[in-house]
Amino acid sequence: MDWQGQKLVEQLMQILLVSFAVVAFLTGYMLGSFRTMLLTYAGGVVFTALVTIPNWPVYNRNPLNWLDPSVVEKYPKPLPSNTSSKKKSTKK
Repeated sequence: MDWQGQKLVEQLMQILLVSFAVVAFLTGYMLGSFRTMLLTYAGGVVFTALVTIPNWPVYNRNPLNWLDPSVVEKYPKPLPSNTSSKKKSTKK
């Protein structure tokens, strides 16, 4: 899954869960049934999971282009900087 796909899944998950929460609350309130409200919301959570968890092709529209290993070997790796702030110990 690419970065844009992850963003889309996150937004879709939030929208679906909030929508099903509102629908479940209204359904439970109108029918006066807490059980119906929970079952409606549970169905929404299952539906949301089926839409967002699998790596569907729609979430891979912008794949990342990785560097070829032969190109990477041509450039030296950056050296770690040794600019740590060590305090000098002073003995008195």
